[in-house]
Amino acid sequence: VLQGYAAEMDNPLMAHLISPELQNKKDILFGNMEEIYHFHNRIFLRELENYVEYPELVGRCFLDQMEDFQIYEKYCQNKPRSESLWRQFSDSAFFQECQRKLDHKLSLDSYLLKPVQRITKYQLLLKEMLKYSKNCEGAEDLQEALTSILGILKAVNDSMHQIAITGYDGNLNELGKLLMQGSFNVWTDHKKGHAKVKDLARFKPMQRHLFLHEKAVLFCKKREENGEGYEKAPSYSYKHSLNMAAVGITENVKGDAKKFEIWYNAREEVYIIQAPTPEVKATWVNEIRKVLT
Repeated sequence: VLQGYAAEMDNPLMAHLISPELQNKKDILFGNMEEIYHFHNRIFLRELENYVEYPELVGRCFLDQMEDFQIYEKYCQNKPRSESLWRQFSDSAFFQECQRKLDHKLSLDSYLLKPVQRITKYQLLLKEMLKYSKNCEGAEDLQEALTSILGILKAVNDSMHQIAITGYDGNLNELGKLLMQGSFNVWTDHKKGHAKVKDLARFKPMQRHLFLHEKAVLFCKKREENGEGYEKAPSYSYKHSLNMAAVGITENVKGDAKKFEIWYNAREEVYIIQAPTPEVKATWVNEIRKVLT
């Protein structure tokens, strides 16, 4: 892909096949695939080869390189931009000529999906290895490596949702790390509100997608998109946010194990949040508690 497509975009002999709108879009189309390639080629593969005789110790190899695996997050975040560019130009003569020269059965987009598939495959491989390495030396490292890879997958997944937020004025990066995201039923009960608003609020919940950052929690409304591939990915219109410095929580709400409360400014605003399951509620309450303490 890097030699047969990416490098060809800079080849003067191929320039006549590239439409002007596609020029200078190499970084969007390929993201940081080159960085991923060099990481595997120069670093990770060589490390793995040291463990050919000791496969049960491979966990250590993952742990030593875990920081480098974050390059996948960057790749996945760019993927929607890359896909939309590909859809505009997929039938371009340039891509067809490259594919013909490479004698590839599949078009470029199948290969651009590879890094996304690769990062999800690692956890399956590590799970399999763990299954056969019980009580082996190195089993703990394998377990830790699996946990770390799952952490990276969660970060990739969360960031894919986060880049779909629309209508937020500030810079999301200033809110600190994204810790959790998910969909909830939300009721509001505000002191300042009109009495009638309060009554209405008790019955009909709003569907909200919450993003918990270190410094704020964002309430968004999910909009399903029609389309295929990444276009099916929902987008989230930003509604409002609460600064974590002024937030408090009540962990238990009478009569429902799935509900908890987030309140603001000494209960001036109260949000009753209903999670899909008691387990989801417990995870969120724990994370919020960590931020608050």
